[in-house]
Amino acid sequence: MDLPTTGGALAFDGFIPPYEATITKNLRDAGAIILAKSGMTELANWVAGPPNPMPGGYNALTGYGMNPYDPRRDPRQKTADGRPVLSVSGSSSGIGTAASFWIANVGTETSGSILSPANRNMLVAIKPTVGRISRYGIIPITTDQDTAGPMARTVSDAAILLGVLEGTKPDLNDVAAGRCEPPPEADYTAFLKRDGLKGARIGIPRPFFYEKILLPGCQLPLGGLNPNKARMMTEALSILEQEGAIVVDPAPIPSIVSQKLDQNFLFWPICSGVDDSRGKDFNCSIVLKYGMKRDFTLWLKSLDERAPFNSLTELRQWNLAHVIGGSIKYGQGRLDISDEIDLDADHSRYLADRAKDLKLTANQGINAVIQKHNLDALLFPGVSGSSLAARPGYPSVTVPFGNVPNEVTPPFPEGFEASPSPFGISFTGMSCSEPRLVEIAYAFEQATRRRVPPPMSSNSDCTREVRE
Repeated sequence: MDLPTTGGALAFDGFIPPYEATITKNLRDAGAIILAKSGMTELANWVAGPPNPMPGGYNALTGYGMNPYDPRRDPRQKTADGRPVLSVSGSSSGIGTAASFWIANVGTETSGSILSPANRNMLVAIKPTVGRISRYGIIPITTDQDTAGPMARTVSDAAILLGVLEGTKPDLNDVAAGRCEPPPEADYTAFLKRDGLKGARIGIPRPFFYEKILLPGCQLPLGGLNPNKARMMTEALSILEQEGAIVVDPAPIPSIVSQKLDQNFLFWPICSGVDDSRGKDFNCSIVLKYGMKRDFTLWLKSLDERAPFNSLTELRQWNLAHVIGGSIKYGQGRLDISDEIDLDADHSRYLADRAKDLKLTANQGINAVIQKHNLDALLFPGVSGSSLAARPGYPSVTVPFGNVPNEVTPPFPEGFEASPSPFGISFTGMSCSEPRLVEIAYAFEQATRRRVPPPMSSNSDCTREVRE
């Protein structure tokens, strides 16, 4: 209760809530020393969306987070607003952990915001099943998908932190509490097995995630990997087989290869910008904008008289009144489309969209392919499967694997030598499969040991110890 909770929003500068988040209490009770709150993309990147999206790692309070693997600013004219040349992604921040300022940090994710910054900062991350870790006290987007999770330099550290965050008993303040049974004493170190890949059945969702796919009505194929990433994934599959895994390749995801576009996940995006406002949002899921209106309001109510605002409307009005002070540098399109939601009138639409989300990502998605091939996990390049796993609230673990060229469009100016970008792999499973995912990820990490510290911290004692 002694640290501000701001979500990176200028409107909450210095705000200290009247109660402590459950994960904070769990950390303190376990003896953790909380050094700081890391910067995040403002309000979990649910402020500004297309056509003027907020860069990952930016918030109005502290500005841009810089990636320690290339801590320079973007030199391109159209994006020379101070953002980093190498994205830190978002919404969470792994910068301090990557640079060995501390042993680990806690991220929050609605759709990719633990996994993606970990991938960009060469970290391990465990995005847990929604409900395994209490969200009580965390500023929400939607309880349908929100979760906290550990980010660390090793699978061991991430596994230890996962158990601390979860605790041994479900938090009844969380509506999703009790979805998963914790391991004995919430101890995930029992799953740190060097032979965890032996006999593991790993599925390769090759269409779209690895190779391009042409669907009806599309003039050009979708997805696929560039040659550098493709070579890395080929090497990863070889390592899996060397370690005794059974690689099921291909293991296509039904909702990705469906020829019926209304049943294809690739054609069912999240409503996320001004072009998805009321009356224009027929071909996207309203679950996040509905959840933001519902759950952000409930969070404000939990603050009692300390709440600086009583509604999302009041926050938006404050932002508009403080534009000159930098409140909404990129606008607030996502807050706008959330605030137009009528929780009663739009409830049936929300339920229908939520049902379609689960149908395409679980029933005809991850569940379908895992059950068909009796898989332990799916292997995704980088964090390309994060949005698929996010909607049903399924777990993933990402592990560092190497570097790829930092290639952008439009390209960097001639003569500018961009440093390479960290790139990892992700194992994804069905609900509550974290123990098996930790086994698999640990075995892969130990077989590869590809994480290297960023140049700025390569001489620190702490970093040398981690590399050993």
